Amino acid sequence: MNASPHAFTAHSPAAALEHPEQYEHAEQTTDFLPLKGTDHVEFYVGNARQAAYFYRTAFGMSLVAYAGPETGQRDRASYVLQQGKVRFVLTTPMRSSHLIAKYIHLHGDAVHSIALWVDDARQAWLETTKRGAVSVAEPYEISDEHGTAVIAGIAAYGDTIHTFVERRNYSGPFLPGYRAVTSDPVARPVGLLHIDHMVGNVGWNQMNEWVDFYARVMGFSLYQHFDDNDISTEYSALMSKVMANGNGYVKFPINEPAEGKKKSQIEEFLEFFPGPGVQHIALATHDILSTVSKLREQGVEFLRVPHTYYSDLQQRVGKIDEPISELEELGILVDRDDQGYMLQIFTRPVEDRPTLFFEIIQRKGSRSFGKGNFKALFEAIEREQQLRGNL
Repeated sequence: MNASPHAFTAHSPAAALEHPEQYEHAEQTTDFLPLKGTDHVEFYVGNARQAAYFYRTAFGMSLVAYAGPETGQRDRASYVLQQGKVRFVLTTPMRSSHLIAKYIHLHGDAVHSIALWVDDARQAWLETTKRGAVSVAEPYEISDEHGTAVIAGIAAYGDTIHTFVERRNYSGPFLPGYRAVTSDPVARPVGLLHIDHMVGNVGWNQMNEWVDFYARVMGFSLYQHFDDNDISTEYSALMSKVMANGNGYVKFPINEPAEGKKKSQIEEFLEFFPGPGVQHIALATHDILSTVSKLREQGVEFLRVPHTYYSDLQQRVGKIDEPISELEELGILVDRDDQGYMLQIFTRPVEDRPTLFFEIIQRKGSRSFGKGNFKALFEAIEREQQLRGNL
């Protein structure tokens, strides 16, 4: 049965995984799901025009394409924003009875589709569904004067889906049905390059279930993992495993709550979302000092850590190129592994629900996710939770 990739339903991979434990550390001899990267991320939002304005002025993204009633798409309006290789699609329904409106009523403005760029969407759909993925859209073609694209989709955690996008025979501005926007006088670029990783929050004791889903169904492998000893404060804890595809272009950390004295950030997310969903998107830059400075000037709010974090930073991470005084002024965190170091900072939630936020990251050789920063970061999050009355 053909289904719209914009439909949403909750699914669990458990029934498809009879012996999932054997896949957690499985080495794939062949990559049955070769990915070229993240094609785009689609958000369902209550007012796409206003949301697009926020991402254009605050995050500096450019409006590059549009589809809506004026272009023949009668039931929704979609704005395509881009900066570097980062591409967001903001979609809003035209009527309150639309299924997208029900999604927004439940989750608020949120990520619905993590779209993956493939050479063969039919094969991607076939390989994943035969391994147990639940199909939400059988492969179908869409065409216009710029060529033909092929789309397919499978269910992931909660109401999130993965859309496979094949565009090798398409040269238009985004996808068939979209009208190009040739210039954007509003956008103020900040130096964003690409999506480094996307983090999903799942429920209690569900992390390994979804780790096994990505291993068996999508051919990902375990990249890094962190337990509650790594990610804990005096009050709360969480568990996390990072899954990566064969070429490492796509990385999905999966978080679940862990026992603590008070409510963790994951529990808060699961309560307000509600249920599993995308917690944050990490956006890469070559110059985090410049990028974060511009974002702050444009109104983006970031979490802050105490001065004491920086007092022993040089001793903890060794020599770095950036002046510590500038890092402290902006609130940027630093961590090192055996391959180099990385710099990162996290926004406050970008909506009133304490759910979605963004990370800005610059890698200088490091493959890590900031393990050395976890305690300081999560204490900063707890301070925000306390202000919201949710700790």
